[in-house]
Amino acid sequence: MTELVLYDVEDRVAVLTLNRPDRLNALVPPMTNRLLDLLERADRDEDVRAVVLTGAGRGFCGGADFERMRTVEAASVMDTHRERRRDVAMRLTKPLVAAVNGAVGGAGLAYALMADVRFAAAGAKWTTAFARYGLVAELGVSWLLPRLVGVGRAKDLLFSARVFTSEEAYAYGLAEFLHPADRVLPEAVRYARELAAVSPHSIAQMREQIHADLERGWEDAYWDAAGRTARSVARDAYRDSLPGG
Repeated sequence: MTELVLYDVEDRVAVLTLNRPDRLNALVPPMTNRLLDLLERADRDEDVRAVVLTGAGRGFCGGADFERMRTVEAASVMDTHRERRRDVAMRLTKPLVAAVNGAVGGAGLAYALMADVRFAAAGAKWTTAFARYGLVAELGVSWLLPRLVGVGRAKDLLFSARVFTSEEAYAYGLAEFLHPADRVLPEAVRYARELAAVSPHSIAQMREQIHADLERGWEDAYWDAAGRTARSVARDAYRDSLPGG
């Protein structure tokens, strides 16, 4: 049986590849569960310091498989989320890089937005898609999107569900890097290797700080940083990382 999500580790970087290329890597429950399992595995793996998420074939992830969605009952949606949260990516301690190698939409876009940094393939098509199918902004997209592109642009992309390109995504601030399609994954992996070479403690702490500081004022952010700095100085790893250490 074909693995729905592939897992490969090299040079302290785990590459997770969504693997239903014939369906633009559209998500079905076993695939989502394996993705969540592998994200948790990468976070626990001491040989991994950075994670890259990408898709096989010409798409990153087209969202949920709508052939299955036709049979979904409302109660089962809530039960599914109660049984297992889908936001593992937001709770990682290691950096997550999305290599958006092709078309992305819906739930696939949500997982790309949960990444810390996004690399986009030139010319690829993006869409929120939800409004086109009578759905809401799923998987926290209404929280993520305004923080990346601003409230007005987020409303535009959500309400219209229009298709836009990687070039527009880059201009909006949805993607931090733009490359030809055949360079997206290599460049994302190269970048992830750079992140793997710096202090994992620093990245884990800064990731927590950034997420928390989105919701709190300056005073709280300042004193939290002071406390974290004191704890970092107390760690032997901090002294070992100093120049000449």
